[in-house]
Amino acid sequence: MTGQVSFDSHTRNVLAASVEYVNRLTPGFSGGTAFPGPADAAQAVNDALVAIGYPQPSVRQDDARRLTELAGRMRIVFESAHKGDLDRAADEVNALLLDTNARPQLDRREKGWSLHFHGPDDGLVNGWAAGCAAGLALALGSDLAGRLGVCAAPQCDRVFVDVSRNGQRRFCSPQCQSRVKAAAHRARSASPS
Repeated sequence: MTGQVSFDSHTRNVLAASVEYVNRLTPGFSGGTAFPGPADAAQAVNDALVAIGYPQPSVRQDDARRLTELAGRMRIVFESAHKGDLDRAADEVNALLLDTNARPQLDRREKGWSLHFHGPDDGLVNGWAAGCAAGLALALGSDLAGRLGVCAAPQCDRVFVDVSRNGQRRFCSPQCQSRVKAAAHRARSASPS
């Protein structure tokens, strides 16, 4: 493969949504501090939707709870793929595809047809969850499964999709990468020569 990894626009969008949902809705560690999960799941889902370019979202609490549960299952996919356990990742993706009733469908848009993985009557949350499950399936079902990652920084377990040229991304953000580099520099400076 030459150049930067290029997912098609829909896959890129639903993988970005998967990352946003997992990172905003699941507890763990973020940037070196404990992250208990969102205090207000509906607001966190709305923030995630805004972050991926969905204008003026309004998600109800029961829908947010459903997406929070599904985000926890998406985390299993990222963690399993990151560890190289593609069987476990695929099992979870298959369960997500079934639970969200994901199915390919072409929808007419202003600029032609667009491939989606939810039905026309699906609500916002299930529609996005079905799309995320399908995007994760597309990544796992290709040579891009190794591009699903979990941050390597201490006390951070946020996830990412590596679209770098060399496929060597290790951190969820530049901030985590800087924290690790700064800690390594301090350790080198403190050790006797």
